Amino acid sequence: MKLPPGQQRVLDFVHAHLRRHGFPPTYREIGDALGFASPNAARRHLDALQRKGVIELPAHTARGIRVLGGLDESDAHALHLPLIGRVAAGAPIMVEAQIEKRVRLDRALFKPQPDYLLRVAGDSMVDAGIEDGDLIAVKQAPDARNGQIVVARVDGAVTVKVFERTRSRIRLLPRNPAYAPIEVDASHEFAIEGLYCGLVRRS
Repeated sequence: MKLPPGQQRVLDFVHAHLRRHGFPPTYREIGDALGFASPNAARRHLDALQRKGVIELPAHTARGIRVLGGLDESDAHALHLPLIGRVAAGAPIMVEAQIEKRVRLDRALFKPQPDYLLRVAGDSMVDAGIEDGDLIAVKQAPDARNGQIVVARVDGAVTVKVFERTRSRIRLLPRNPAYAPIEVDASHEFAIEGLYCGLVRRS
């Protein structure tokens, strides 16, 4: 596909950044590198590339640009998931989403397809097979059904637990009898960040 010069420059820069760093650039990094007046100019080019099916721009992810097509055969069934920090399997911990690296995994390992990885800290989910140090795969989602394992944000801190909604409150349930459920009511700031899709155990 022949692209307008501006879109081709952006795409070339994204490819170069991926090769050099292993993860995509932010809109600001694209704008600074290519001399755009603002990150919005980079975003306009990226939106155009997405409409043409060249890239994908997942929502709410600063470094979420995915280049589509052009994969060699060895990458045809691979995911390159960003590892973006830690999640508590215990008491919730404060985290900042920051890509540490990208991890290449077989997409057949997960259903649904995840958007990112988090490193587990703690043992409150061991009876669900999730151990301290595991990398869990997460699909971005704003809601969940009772019984699903979720990554949730409570008062600014993030935890992985089993989701349960009752008439009066939400409970986040551990899978280790040594831990008590987290009770969430209207006094708490609460959001579901995503759904658990599986894990990778790093040796």
